Amino acid sequence: MNSIYDKLTTLDFVIVAGYLVALLVIGYVVSMKQRKKNETLFLAGNSLNWYSIGFNMWGTNVGPSSLLAFASIGYATGIVAGNFEWYAFVFLLLLAMVFAPRYIASKVSTMPEYMGKRYGDSTQNILAWYALVKILVSWLSLGLFSGGVLVRQILGIPMWQSVTVLVIFSGIFTFAGGLKAIAKVNVFQMILLIVVSLTLSYLGLQKVGGIEALAAKTPSNFWNLVRPSDDASYPWPAILLGYPVAAVAFFCTDQSMVQSVLGAKNLEQGQLGVNFIGWLKVMALPLFILPGILCYALYPELGSNSDLAYMTMVTNLFPSGMNGLVICVMIAVLVGTIGSSLNALSTVFTNDIYVKKINPTATIQDQIKIGRLTIAAGCVFAILIAVAIDNIKGQNLFNIFQAVLGFLAPSLSVVFLLSVFWKRTTKKAVNATLSWGSAFSLFVGVLYLWIFPADKYPVWPHFLLISFYIFAVLMISAVIISLTDRNPEVNVSDETDIPKTSKKVKLLFGLLGLVILVLYLVFNGN
Repeated sequence: MNSIYDKLTTLDFVIVAGYLVALLVIGYVVSMKQRKKNETLFLAGNSLNWYSIGFNMWGTNVGPSSLLAFASIGYATGIVAGNFEWYAFVFLLLLAMVFAPRYIASKVSTMPEYMGKRYGDSTQNILAWYALVKILVSWLSLGLFSGGVLVRQILGIPMWQSVTVLVIFSGIFTFAGGLKAIAKVNVFQMILLIVVSLTLSYLGLQKVGGIEALAAKTPSNFWNLVRPSDDASYPWPAILLGYPVAAVAFFCTDQSMVQSVLGAKNLEQGQLGVNFIGWLKVMALPLFILPGILCYALYPELGSNSDLAYMTMVTNLFPSGMNGLVICVMIAVLVGTIGSSLNALSTVFTNDIYVKKINPTATIQDQIKIGRLTIAAGCVFAILIAVAIDNIKGQNLFNIFQAVLGFLAPSLSVVFLLSVFWKRTTKKAVNATLSWGSAFSLFVGVLYLWIFPADKYPVWPHFLLISFYIFAVLMISAVIISLTDRNPEVNVSDETDIPKTSKKVKLLFGLLGLVILVLYLVFNGN
């Protein structure tokens, strides 16, 4: 059960301990520099350049969930999970070209503040509370849960103990340094992650006998991105229609993701950062999915325990000393995800609720104090929710993540898409969608995941299709409410000063789109 723990040597423990100390020192040093400059914890003083933004967004996006969950789905179904990384290009393009210029022109620090400028205080309040729930559940708790799964695999301790240890460390780091510390550390951590995962894939390919031998040992449909419409796991209509609902909310409206762009030196650096994360996502196959497929070829005895694929590869292929490095990478990506989430949570609560409603005259010191109290409270809630997620039965790690995001996303996607693309959208429609629409979506999610789970009640459609159906209902409802509103309060923002996108940014997105198109053509030949 604890095979990796049994293989840890003194050298491994020294590497892990040294890494943890280094992280805390970096957080403390950055915190001291910020104190001298009187900066806040939140937007890194608008000092982030493109590679910091790209690595930070990727670090936020790539938790231990990606390492464990993508390897898990690679083991079970092949490269189909590549859709969730490569199809993301469309929504990264939407963020860079449509949403980011408007966010930066609005000079806001949070998504609720942006919508508040358009539709007033009531919209900002509703969205602030919903954003807090979304960050708590979809980022903090899911990130913690996957980290807890990892620690449980390594040490064999209960979930609640695993997540408590993880959240305390991540909380201390965020508490000390804020977004700037997280952004600084994420560049190094993501490079380390790339090196370790590529090494794992290389060693696996060596052991299996090369790419041709791997292809011979796996079913041919393992190498197809697009699955038939009757496929049990990932039918193409579910991915085509359902994934965009979560992706718009995730990439274009989520505080944890967008915050790095808001902290950019200027629009071009922000857009280049978004482009950079697109290139990093191209690497999902060799970094995250391939280890799972290799595990299928090398260790078919895992069977239904596909969540163990990544750590099985690590345990069997890495020599003594490297295991400590792998644990460091896991800690690194976890601190990146949890840290960015805690920072987003404290930013939204401090700016949109505390300063806006409770203490409008708050000093920067007051804001930092409240931000840190929010981080502490968020840690406690996240532990409780992570333990609840651990009780979801009949789903693998990847599906749990996608399902939870799919039920949180529809109302956000509807509201942001309508507010940007249809000026006739009214305040009443936005508020109804964010409040009643969100409640309906979350209610369906609770039914699907806990009360009538899909493994016991197979009448449910695919969870991605459920997300799309909810999105369609909310979109139609919002349009009807807007059109029948007798006293329409519509979008009041002035958007004449939206900055222009440079030719360099357009060229790089064009190249990235071409690469994604080639990947789809190559991986649908079987």
